[in-house]
Amino acid sequence: MADQEKPLLIKRYASRRLYNTETSDYVTLEDIAGFIREGREVQIVDLKSGDDLTRQYLLQIIAEHESRGENILPVDVLNDLVRSYMQPGGGVMPQFLQASFDMLRDSQAQMVENISAMNPMSQIPGFDAMKAQQEAFLKAMTGGMPGGWGGSGATSSPTSAKEDSGEDLEAIKRQLSELQDKLSKLK
Repeated sequence: MADQEKPLLIKRYASRRLYNTETSDYVTLEDIAGFIREGREVQIVDLKSGDDLTRQYLLQIIAEHESRGENILPVDVLNDLVRSYMQPGGGVMPQFLQASFDMLRDSQAQMVENISAMNPMSQIPGFDAMKAQQEAFLKAMTGGMPGGWGGSGATSSPTSAKEDSGEDLEAIKRQLSELQDKLSKLK
């Protein structure tokens, strides 16, 4: 999880190939676009000089999508960007865009929070028990590993994992029974 908070470091070699330092393999611009779509911040640096090339490559990703007919930015916005860079002092466009995207992210987060708070399921008696059952089931399915599916943090022996799964299964059965009792009382 801490790895997700710091930017993914991509190194550009003299051959212009891009190297993912976390997975130790080469990546393409489309791979980098995928990381960003998944919510990951990236930093691209030149291996030899140490120069930060992130802006250059992000603009290249946008330009490639535009050249394939994917209209990322309306023409009016592109014109305004060009105009803002032609004005002495660079204009206020970059700060305006940053503030606009910050407000958009905040609004999206607030909307998700409001939808979660207004979730009609949360008003149903037994919802908390059902949610706990779901969490216990997922824990049993993933073997209690941090990071969920395919995690590599398990330190227990296979025997203790089976015992934990058995205990989790019993907890799930108990919670399911309690939930069924509550639902039958509602009828």
